[in-house]
Amino acid sequence: MEEMRRIAYETVLRACGFGSLAIFCVMIGMSFEPRLSFQAGGTLSMLMAIILIYKAREALTKDYRKTEMWLYLPKNFRPPEAYAQWASATILRDTYLTFALWTSAISIAMWVIALVFSFAGL
Repeated sequence: MEEMRRIAYETVLRACGFGSLAIFCVMIGMSFEPRLSFQAGGTLSMLMAIILIYKAREALTKDYRKTEMWLYLPKNFRPPEAYAQWASATILRDTYLTFALWTSAISIAMWVIALVFSFAGL
């Protein structure tokens, strides 16, 4: 079970890392206007959190054999077939929701920074 959690964490972390890289590139592209840059970062981070929430919802019904986590899981760590759907869905759902929570906090922080820049007149 812990091996499944570790692999789920790694796969979701990698996907969020690529999403964060894209958000960072957009923010760097708008760095001439700091308020606009952080507004875009906050909006895109919020979009990423919404996608993660959607993926958490989808994890409950998705076939466990078609998940990336299952493909990376070594055969000797795979649970029995009767238990695998529930275990996989639960672990993926928890992992997606954890990352959605962290992404939401980052989005709020970016919006607060944009608000500070707005008040500062930048």
